[in-house]
Amino acid sequence: MRENVTRQIEDVLAHPEERQPTWRTRPALETAALLAGRAIFGGYFLYNGINHFLNRKMLVDYARSKGVPSPELAVSASGLLILAGGASILTGIQPKIGAALISTFLLGVSPRMHAFWNEDDAQQRMNEMVNFTKNMALIGGALFAAGRPEPWPWRPAAASGGGLAPFRA
Repeated sequence: MRENVTRQIEDVLAHPEERQPTWRTRPALETAALLAGRAIFGGYFLYNGINHFLNRKMLVDYARSKGVPSPELAVSASGLLILAGGASILTGIQPKIGAALISTFLLGVSPRMHAFWNEDDAQQRMNEMVNFTKNMALIGGALFAAGRPEPWPWRPAAASGGGLAPFRA
């Protein structure tokens, strides 16, 4: 009882960002934003992971043209990274691992595939710079996801016998 009172006093005196709200649940807008962000961000990588396998020959040829060693293996491995990472973010299952998989893919592929600093043609340099900086922004999104406390709301709930488990603060 005394610990609970002490905790309440500390929460009242703490800076607003450091308070531990024990009396309320996550605001609906915040949950909606997280769910929409997961669908867009995770779905983007899930789609592109599937695309790696559906258009494998074209992507292998493109990787080969960029001087990627073992392009067949590189395309398959990178496809698996973003497929698993996207599924993880989308479902909320082990999202920190999913964010790490996505970041690994982006950090590995961006300097080789979008090396704008090696381009002589101004149009091609601009195209590669756009793709390189987009990938850096996507790494930022993955880091945001990795920084979010787990468990995430609305994820498959294996322990509760199936269905979706909402987040409870």
